[in-house]
Amino acid sequence: MSIQSVDGDIGLNGGTYSISQANVTNNVVFGIDAGGSEFRAFLDFPLDGSNGGDAIPLDAAIVSADIEVFVNDLSFAASVPTLLDLVPFPVSGLTSADFDSTPLLTRSPFDFLPGDVNNFVRIDITSLMAEAQLLGLSNLQLRFLLDFSAAAGFVELDDGAGARAPLLTVEYR
Repeated sequence: MSIQSVDGDIGLNGGTYSISQANVTNNVVFGIDAGGSEFRAFLDFPLDGSNGGDAIPLDAAIVSADIEVFVNDLSFAASVPTLLDLVPFPVSGLTSADFDSTPLLTRSPFDFLPGDVNNFVRIDITSLMAEAQLLGLSNLQLRFLLDFSAAAGFVELDDGAGARAPLLTVEYR
């Protein structure tokens, strides 16, 4: 599972940033809200077993990897075109610089759809996990953002401490 105390989102409105931590809100959001603020969501998955999951050996060959997220809400669009970046950010807390930091790698765009609301969605992140392993990262850190080349929309992902928390699954040899 992701580390709720590290997960969060950053909003930008009129040059002013706002940062929310998932251990306070129990969710993360991304996209453009009704007020015109843009949000980006951040998830942190330790790869060393410190969160109770298996440690992924640094010399492991990644066969496949995915994350599973629970979609609480989707607003303002029939589909929300989404980018997912591998991006480093401090485990001590998000900063405004993380909003636009350069990604290490971005996976191909995908959509969240109205039928995803109140359901789990599995997202293939094999390329992002393989890159994290290649770079020797101790945490898989991901940023969700709206793909502006396509449309608008706003998505709320559950990030509570229970069964609907974001989950990373990795197959390796």
